[in-house]
Parts: sequence; structure tokens; C-alpha cells
Amino acid sequence: MSDLNSEIGSETSPTSAAVSIAVVIPCYREKHQIMTVLSKFDTLINHIIVIDDACPDKTGEHVSENAKDPRIHVIIHKKNLGVGGATISGYRKAFELGADIIVKVDGDGQMDPAMIHTLVQPILRGEADYAKGNRFYRLNGLAKMPGIRLFGNLVLSFASKMSSGYWKIFDPTNGFTAIHRKVAQELALDKISNDYFFESDMLFQLNIARAVVADVPIQAIYGEETSSLKISHVMFPFIAKHLANFLRRILYSYFLRDFSIASIELIIGLIFIIFGAIFGGLEWYNSTVTGTTASAGTVIIAALPLLVGSQLLISFLNFDVHNQPERPLHPNL
Repeated sequence: MSDLNSEIGSETSPTSAAVSIAVVIPCYREKHQIMTVLSKFDTLINHIIVIDDACPDKTGEHVSENAKDPRIHVIIHKKNLGVGGATISGYRKAFELGADIIVKVDGDGQMDPAMIHTLVQPILRGEADYAKGNRFYRLNGLAKMPGIRLFGNLVLSFASKMSSGYWKIFDPTNGFTAIHRKVAQELALDKISNDYFFESDMLFQLNIARAVVADVPIQAIYGEETSSLKISHVMFPFIAKHLANFLRRILYSYFLRDFSIASIELIIGLIFIIFGAIFGGLEWYNSTVTGTTASAGTVIIAALPLLVGSQLLISFLNFDVHNQPERPLHPNL
């Protein structure tokens, strides 16, 4: 494996090589893979934090007994908090250790630690506050992805675009992420979902904070291990949570923190569509019951608000798509 410190020094400012990077690894039933994962971290990494989330196979004890790397810190939860809760525990430990950038890597071996230097580049260059992996950039990687996982990720990715406001970001459930410490400390970590919705909920919180997020192409590794995340089980609960976050984001961004022409377009557009739908529905029902044909004027009164309302909502959506954060937070924190 190449010397990643020299690569960072060549791609960023001279001080970038001195940046402290901590890796957080939430674990649940990862005893058979964890030592292999730990052996792959380059000298670029200053701290490796393993979180045993009340593992039945005692992954944390296994690491404590067998790992000799002084960079490794083990946290053992007495109660299972979920992948989100475990990750947040790792974040807080990284704060204590003084890490500048915190990288999350799953313990199942599906993420290549050699990609960390690529993942953190947008943050090191001052272009982003948060970087995440995207398995959908490379078509050869998609061919290896199970069909149900591919379909589920496509659906959830679109739902995440709406709920988070990051319309250019894809693959929201990808757990290979990096965040600047100052930005992580600005987030309401206690309010972020503790379960597998953690990554998607993190994007929502980042948008509320107006943080810049970057997608980084990665190659996923699919071995014999079985993922604990079952897309078929989480799709509908995730969609419900995305809807809740979407409504909260619209309220925060367009009515509490700001009120703009987009806010007016949304209000009037919804009023017109609701009026047109109700009026048109009642007139259609009346026409069906009485057997009379609706007049041209009645049709226009029903259709025109629907058309105008749709155009206003499209205009609002266009504004929202272009309303992504563009200036990173961490240089000014």
C-alpha cells in the first residue's frame, strides 16, 4: 500500500499532512472479519475506534485481546444502540482524541480502507464538510450488487434527495463517510436516528446546518458476509421517515429560517391544486350522479388552478434543487 501521507501532501496544502484522522468502526457480529479489516489501515490513520454495540460474539473483547496496534481504541456498549448510536459514540471518542477528520467504516469488510485518502480529499481541499462514498458511479460495481439492493437503493436515493435537499447526492445508505470534526460538533447528534436510517438522517441534519456534501466514487466489495441491512425490510419505514424529514426541511428552510419567492410559490401552488382537485372532484361526482355534462366554464374552473398550481410547484422545485449549500462551513468554525 502506498504512503498516503505523501499523496495527501502532494494534493493539498503543506499542512494537510499534519491533519489527524480517526476511523470509527461500529460493529455487530463482526468477530470473523474485524481483524482483517483492522490490518488494512495505512499509517495515514491516527486513531482507530472500534465500537462493540453489545455484540453477542464479543467483537470488542476479541479485538482487545488480539489487536496490537496502539492506534486502536475499543468501546463496548452494554446495550445495543444501533449502528447510528454506535457511530455517534465513536464520533465523541474521536472528539476526545482531537481528530480533525472522522471517517466511518463498517466492520463487514465491504469498504476498502485504501480508499480513505480519496474519500477525505474534498474535506482536506476545503471543498466540502462531509464526504460520502457512492457505489453507483462505476457500472462494473453495479453488476455485482444484488438486484433487490440495487432497486431499493434507487428508490431510497430519490427519497433522500427530497428529504435532505441534496439533489446531486446519490447512494444515501452508503456508510463509508468522512466528516470534519468542527462540523460534526455543530450537529445535534442526539437527534440523529440510531438505526440504519442514520446516514440518511445525517444528510438531513447537514442540510439544516447548511454544510457542503461531496459524493466520492468508490468500489464496493461483496464477499460471503451477509449484510444486516435488509432493503426489503426497511424500504417503507425509511420512506415514511424521509417524508417526515422532507416536511421538516421545508418548514425550517422556507418558513422559519427564510421566507422567499419560493415560499410564496409553494403556498399558492398548493392552494390552487387543492382547490382544483376538490372542486373538480365534486363537479365530476355531481355530473356522474345527475347524468349531466359539465359546462366548459366548470371544466376551466377546475383545470386552470391545477395547471397554474402545478407550474408554481415546478418552479418551487427548481428553486429547491438549486438551493444546495455551496460554501463549506468548517473553514469559518
